[in-house]
Amino acid sequence: MSTRGRWKTYLLVVFGLLVVVGLLGGIKGAQIGKLIAMGKQFQASGPPPETVATSVAQAETWETTLAAVGSISGLRSVTVSNEVPGAISKIRFESGQVVREGQVLVELDAEVERAQLASAEARRDLAERTLKRSKVLAGGNAISASQLDEVEAQLKSATTDAEALRAQVERKIIRAPFRGRLGIRAVNVGQYLNPGTMITTLDSMDGTFVDFALPQEDLATVKVGLPVRVTMEGTQEQLMGTITAIDPTIDSTTRSAKIRAVIPEPANKPRPGMFVNVQVIQKARQAVVAIPLTALLHASYGDSVFVVEDKPAGSPGMATTPDGKPVKLARQQFVRTGAARGDFVAITKGVTAGQVVVSAGAFKLRNNSPVVIDNTAQATPQLALQPQNH
Repeated sequence: MSTRGRWKTYLLVVFGLLVVVGLLGGIKGAQIGKLIAMGKQFQASGPPPETVATSVAQAETWETTLAAVGSISGLRSVTVSNEVPGAISKIRFESGQVVREGQVLVELDAEVERAQLASAEARRDLAERTLKRSKVLAGGNAISASQLDEVEAQLKSATTDAEALRAQVERKIIRAPFRGRLGIRAVNVGQYLNPGTMITTLDSMDGTFVDFALPQEDLATVKVGLPVRVTMEGTQEQLMGTITAIDPTIDSTTRSAKIRAVIPEPANKPRPGMFVNVQVIQKARQAVVAIPLTALLHASYGDSVFVVEDKPAGSPGMATTPDGKPVKLARQQFVRTGAARGDFVAITKGVTAGQVVVSAGAFKLRNNSPVVIDNTAQATPQLALQPQNH
């Protein structure tokens, strides 16, 4: 091939390469231009809105309460024990049994005392018959007055001996001092008991005490007769009671006073020593602004909520979603909280009644984030919790 032919081949190859490079550059430039246009469009429309659920802050009137931690104790709680020594001959109760006042629980062996009692009663009966005959004889002057006095003294002595032995036999029968529920049996038949040996425990069925303490600054509003609400740990069952006593002295260490309330006997009686939560219900009521607890965000720098507001006219970003829902703004607002009731918390500063707050989905928001409201799947908060039993 001549030199001229080779150069023509080279030029054709170079020209083909330039055409390919030009085509590739044009395609890439079109892609870059399209991306730049999309970026400008996204910048104009702003970030996509987050879907959240909302609730309206409500103006409510709540009862004023003082919270404390208490413990349960029985109105009457005793350890049943024996007064005199002896071996157990009969046990007439079961652990956990409800017994009436005076019901026999345990009988100690009293065979010797009963035999002595029978002998004493026989002597008493003989003394009674002797006294009757002596009175007839004394009426006919057959015996002297001193002999009649001696017979009367013998009757009194025999009667006293019989009563003493009967009391001794009775002391060997242990009875329930009042109506209540027995504890676990601690003795067995045949066991020898020294005086004061514990047989079981007995708690009254008339009601239950709740003992708790309040700091001295709260005592000015606490009086005997105020109602209390008692909640046992691990259950939402609430028991109502009444304050019956306030200790007149203040503990020098804790600066608090002991308070005792009584609650009627419930179906599921709280056991003595149980831990309970106590709320003293005061007469004064408090006006609050309440929002769901789920709307509250906790942080080291303070608590906050997101308040939903309409977008200002002319602000960047889309005004509605493609399906026609209005886009709003979520503004972060720091708040000060008060007491909690059920699923709600009181806001003392930062939110006013009627404002709309984010109650679900607030964790994914930032200040002035665009949001779309969807309340279709939101659970309804309750002021008084009523959980179902499963």
